[in-house]
Order: sequence, then C-alpha cells, then structure tokens
Amino acid sequence: MKLRYFSHSACQITTNSGKVILIDPFLDDNPTSPVKSNEIKRVDYIVLTHAHGDHIGDAFKIADRTEPIFICVNELANYCASNGYTAHNMHIGGAYNFDFGKIKFTIAHHGSQTPDGQYAGEPAGVLLTIEGKIIYHTGDTGLFLDMKLIGELNNIDYMLLPIGDNFTMGIDDAVKAVEFVNPKVAIPIHYSTWPPIQADPNEFKQKVDNIGKECIVMDFGAEIEI
Repeated sequence: MKLRYFSHSACQITTNSGKVILIDPFLDDNPTSPVKSNEIKRVDYIVLTHAHGDHIGDAFKIADRTEPIFICVNELANYCASNGYTAHNMHIGGAYNFDFGKIKFTIAHHGSQTPDGQYAGEPAGVLLTIEGKIIYHTGDTGLFLDMKLIGELNNIDYMLLPIGDNFTMGIDDAVKAVEFVNPKVAIPIHYSTWPPIQADPNEFKQKVDNIGKECIVMDFGAEIEI
C-alpha cells in the first residue's frame, strides 16, 4: 500500500489491490502542491474531513472525470449528492466496511461550512483500516483529550496530524497528540501553505523523536510504502 502526500491536508492512498482513495484533495489553488487536479487520473473514493474550501478543494472537479464515491459525514454527503455526485453518508462514531477496508469517523474540534456558505455538519477525523494497517487522519483539529481513547481503542500505525497552528494544533500541541494516540509513525500535515500556518516540520520531528516516537516528514508530492 502507498501513501502520497500532496501538501496541506491532501493525500492519496493506493491499496495493494489497486483502489485509490483521496483525502481532502485541495490541489489547484494550493501554492505548495506540486500536483494539480488534472494529473489525478483515477479515483475510487474521495474522503472529506470537512467542507472548508482548502479541504473540499478540487473534489468535484476530480469527480467529474473519475466518478468516485464520496465518503463523509451526513450533511456533507448530502451536499455532495445534491451536486450530482454519488455519496456514502456516515457520521462520527460510525464505521462501515467498504471494498478496500473500513472507515470510521472521529470527532475533530474545528468548523465546517461549504465554500458557498452552506452548513456541512460536524468536522471530523477519519480512521482507515486497510490491508492490516490503521491510518488516522485527524482532519483539522485542536488538541483534545479523547485522542487518548482513540489511541487506546485502535492500534494506530500512521497518524497524520496538523502542526501549522492558528487554525489547528501547533507543533507543541501536536506532539502532545502523538503522546495521547501513541501511533507507530507520526506524519505532520497542514503547515506552510500560507504565512499564518508557517511551521517547521523538522522541529516537530525533533520533538517527536525526543518522546521516543517515529516521525516521517514527507516532501510535498512524495509517496511512501506503508
């Protein structure tokens, strides 16, 4: 299985069976992404953590070409469906088995509103159980104590979490989140897209190293085997 990080919160999982899952595909107006939406040739599923423009991003543009299934919380799934796309409605705390694996949504402390101003339900994090690995994409969030429960109830292999501050956790809160969840590997996301969220991922890595955990800083556009 492969994980590709485009920058900001946008990433792609390609399973060993060939399924392609996009998460928060903000590419074309993302100044740090080396990949643009027209380069995404195949997508089976698009997972949205919330509806802000820097997360819903180019999802509809990509879906017009690739005809994926959207997976998101109920209100956001309804919004996708109202725009003509196929959606699987879920909500926080619920899990569902898809043909690639299982998805479960978690809480996230943030907001959610579509670019055209519509209410889009609660923001979320997402747990993806795929081919024996559990990936926790926290979405946009501040630090919260229930992350300990998420870590206790799930043996997290990879945790993708924001470090950019201002709108989400900063570096120190993100390090505490890693302590709470105790993943095998932490991967910083949602940083340095614009000046208000400028952050040094290597500072985060050093602090994660200091608590005895592994951190991988992925270059924008890079892909790794997980």
